[in-house]
Amino acid sequence: MVCAMGCIMGLAPAAARPAAQGQASPTQYLLKPARVFDGTRMREGAVVHVRAERIVAIGTAAEVAAPGAEVIDLPGMTLMPGLIDAHSHVLLHPYNEAPWNNQVLNEALSLRVARAVNHLKATLDAGFTTLRDLGTEGAGYADVGLKQAVTQGIIPGPRLLIATRALVATGSYAPKGFAPERSGSRPAARHSTGRSRAIWCRARWSTPRSCTGSPKRWPRSATACSSSPRST
Repeated sequence: MVCAMGCIMGLAPAAARPAAQGQASPTQYLLKPARVFDGTRMREGAVVHVRAERIVAIGTAAEVAAPGAEVIDLPGMTLMPGLIDAHSHVLLHPYNEAPWNNQVLNEALSLRVARAVNHLKATLDAGFTTLRDLGTEGAGYADVGLKQAVTQGIIPGPRLLIATRALVATGSYAPKGFAPERSGSRPAARHSTGRSRAIWCRARWSTPRSCTGSPKRWPRSATACSSSPRST
């Protein structure tokens, strides 16, 4: 079995396991797997000394001195560095469960955040200790709260590098498939923020005028782009 450092026996990144107030010295662990892959080569019989969130030494038991460290035996296991996912969207779920349009337009923000909490734990359990999450896909700044929750130890998860609201080229992104005569607010504005169309446009497209760049989906008048959301 292959295990990533940071996921053994509940050892998460420092972000997920803050030190206790007034703690005299950081928690130490001595991990003793069958072998260690250090990113370059496999090292049979090696041990790993971890202090707080830092790996401070890898070597044989004779080479690594870790007085006072808690020993965690991992017989038959291969230990490896935590993985990094450089392009993730924890606030989405598989499109065979629900299309992108349905997730962004129809799912409550609270539901999407609840799913994201599960995604973060599953990702950490799979050995990924850092995520570069590239946009909330209509969920506003929900990734900021998720990052804070991981950092404060409220939920388990990898370290998060976040992007909040994505900026994309005019006409290049969803939602798609709406009638060209549809006017008023873009549905995603009502769902994701509940604010005016102009606010959504400025956050996603830089200026209200940009929103008129795709006539198949946007009204041609700039004034319509700044109108308040309307029920349909």
